Amino acid sequence: MSKRLRSSEVCADCSGPDPSWASVNRGTFICDECCSVHRSLGRHISQVRHLRHTPWPPTLLQMVETLYNNGANSIWEHSLLDPASIMSGRRKANPQDKVHPNKAEFIRAKYQMLAFVHRLPCRDDDSVTAKDLSKQLHSSVRTGNLETCLRLLSLGAQANFFHPEKGNTPLHVASKAGQILQAELLAVYGADPGTQDSSGKTPVDYARQGGHHELAERLVEIQYELTDRLAFYLCGRKPDHKNGQHFIIPQMADRRLSLDLSELAKAAKKKLQSLSNHLFEELAMDVYDEVDRRETDAVWLATQNHSTLVTETTVVPFLPVNPEYSSTRNQGRQKLARFNAHEFATLVIDILSDAKRRQQGSPLSSSKDNVELLLKTINNQHSTENQDNDQPDYDSVASDEDTDLETNVSKANRQKASRLEKQNSTPESDYDNTANDTEPDDTGSSRKGRQRSMVWPGDSLVPDMGEPHVAPSPALPSTEDVIRKTEQITKNIQELLRAAQENKHDSYIPCSERIHIAVTEMAALFPKKPKSDTVRTSLRLLTSSAYRLQSECKKTLPGDSGSPTDVRLATQQVIQCAYDIAKAAKQLVTITTKENSN
Repeated sequence: MSKRLRSSEVCADCSGPDPSWASVNRGTFICDECCSVHRSLGRHISQVRHLRHTPWPPTLLQMVETLYNNGANSIWEHSLLDPASIMSGRRKANPQDKVHPNKAEFIRAKYQMLAFVHRLPCRDDDSVTAKDLSKQLHSSVRTGNLETCLRLLSLGAQANFFHPEKGNTPLHVASKAGQILQAELLAVYGADPGTQDSSGKTPVDYARQGGHHELAERLVEIQYELTDRLAFYLCGRKPDHKNGQHFIIPQMADRRLSLDLSELAKAAKKKLQSLSNHLFEELAMDVYDEVDRRETDAVWLATQNHSTLVTETTVVPFLPVNPEYSSTRNQGRQKLARFNAHEFATLVIDILSDAKRRQQGSPLSSSKDNVELLLKTINNQHSTENQDNDQPDYDSVASDEDTDLETNVSKANRQKASRLEKQNSTPESDYDNTANDTEPDDTGSSRKGRQRSMVWPGDSLVPDMGEPHVAPSPALPSTEDVIRKTEQITKNIQELLRAAQENKHDSYIPCSERIHIAVTEMAALFPKKPKSDTVRTSLRLLTSSAYRLQSECKKTLPGDSGSPTDVRLATQQVIQCAYDIAKAAKQLVTITTKENSN
C-alpha cells in the first residue's frame, strides 16, 4: 500500500515515531517493537495489520485512521491521563524501554487486562448495564462519532445486540443511515451482516434500499471475508462478489503429492464434511487465524532489520491461547502450525470446497440418505454406546503429534471418548450455535474484537436477547421428566424428517409448530436462570434451533421461495436445525442424568 503516514503520528503504546502497524480493533497505530507484543496476545485481543505492506479495504483503513485521529487511544489509557496516576508511579511505556519486560507488561495490562479503561460504577445487575450500553450503541451508530461507539464497545456493549423495541441490530441502523465507517467498526467487533431484523431484512438490504451501494458491496465482502481470505492466501485472488461469484476453490499445483495420500485425504475430508455447521465454522475460523498468523509473520520478517532482530522475543510460533475456547480447541489451533505448506493448503482447499457446498445447500449424498442418517442418529440419542456415531469431532481434522493424516484419523478415534467427556463437563458447548455472539462476561470478552465468522442460510434469524449474568438457580428437573419431553421432541422430529424424505413440503410447518411446542415445554422444566453454563448453552441451542426451524420451514411455501433450488436449500437447513435440536435435547438429558446421580 502506498499510504504514507504523517510524521506527527506516534506509536500509541510507547510514543515511538513512525508507527508502521495498526491494531484494527483498538483503533491505534503501533511501532514494530510494540507490534511484536500485540502479535503474541492473539487476534481475540489485538488484530494487527501492516500499514504499507498489507492490503487494506479502503474504508477499513479510513475507520482506523479516524479512530486514531479522534483520540481512540485515550479509551485504553483513560486512567493514565489522571495526574494522580503519575503521582502513584503508573506510567505508559516509552521508546527507550525494553520490549521485555517493560513494554510487554504495559501492553498486556492495557489491552488484555483493560487496566486503564474507565470503569462504570458497579451495579447489582451487570446484565442490565450491558443492555443499557448496547442500547446506547444502537442509537450512536446512526452518527459519525466512531470514538463514542468504540468507547461503548470497550465497556461491554454488544455489536450484535438485538433491540427488543426496535426489532433490529446496530448494524441495521448504521446501514440504513449509510454510516460505512460505523459498519466497519461493528463488523470488526463481530456484527453479522446476514442478521435479519423483525421484518426479515438484513443490513445489506437496508444499504441497497437507501442507495448506499458502496456500503452494500462492502457488507457482502465482510460476509464472505473468511473464505475470501483463505482463497487469497492460496491463489492471490478474491471472488467477484459484484457478479455473483462468492467462492474461489484453488487447485493443488502438484497433484503427485496428493496421490500418495488419496485414501487418507478422502477419510479426513469425509470427517470434515460430517461436522455440524457450528463445528465446521469453528475449524474454519481457526484456520483463518492460522492464515493470518502465517501471513503476518511473512510481512514481519520482510520488514525487519535482520541484523538487529531478536528472534526469541518477536517470533509467534503458533496461535496464542484464547481463554474463551476449550483446552481441546486451543490445542487443535496450535497444532495447525505443524502443518507443512502442502498439508495446510490441502486443508484450506477442503474447507473452501465444503464451505461452498454448505452455503449453497448442495447435499453430500441424496436427501434420502441424509434424512435416514439423521433418523438413525435421533433414534440412538439416549444410547451412550452410539456417541461416536452422532457427535462430530473437531480434532479429527487437525494434526495431533505430527502432520501425518493417517495418524490423525486413528488417534482421533482412540481419543474421542476422553474428549467427549471433557467437553460435556466444560461450560463451552461445541453445539452452541450462538457462540459467535459477543456476550459480555467477567473477563471483558465482549470488549475484544472478534474475527469474521461464516454465515449459513438461516443462521441469523433468531436474535440473541441473552442473559449474560445470572443468579444461582434451584435444582434441575428430574431426569425422567427431561427424558419424557425429549422423547416427544424426538417423535415430532421423526415425523418432520419423514416428510422431508418423502418431499412433503406442505407438512413442514405443522411439524415445526409441534416441535416448537415440545421444545417450549421442555425448556419450561428448567430454571429461568440456571447456574450451569452448560445448561444455559444447551437450552439456548434448543430454543434458537426451534425458532430457526420454523423460519426455514416457511421458506418452502410456494409464495416465499422462487425455485426448486431454494426449496432444496431450505430442506438442508431444516435437517440441520432438526439435528441441532436433537443434539441439544441429548445434552440436557446427559446433564440432568449426571447431576441427579451425584
